[in-house]
Amino acid sequence: MYTWATLIVIILAIMWSIWLRVCRCRTTLDNSPQVEPRPSPFSTAVQELVATAGGVYLSLVMIVSFLKLELPERITLSILSFDPLAMTAIGVAVIQPAISKLFGNK
Repeated sequence: MYTWATLIVIILAIMWSIWLRVCRCRTTLDNSPQVEPRPSPFSTAVQELVATAGGVYLSLVMIVSFLKLELPERITLSILSFDPLAMTAIGVAVIQPAISKLFGNK
């Protein structure tokens, strides 16, 4: 029960983050006609989410490696098992647009 609720919360948080990124991309799109095809706001938002999560993950791996911290390889919640560094990176990437919007950055 709690596993499904956790999974649903994670999916909703990711969708909310993508929605905020799509809204930001729509406001920055240029209205001038272009010859080459433009990526959709949704594809740009997903690309930014994955890029941000990847950069944060690499930074966390380097910090843990440099400081020689002992972290569990996997964390298991009922039937879900995940890497704590990867989940932290996704969490930071998900909340990044909200923090950016809170402080007024584009």
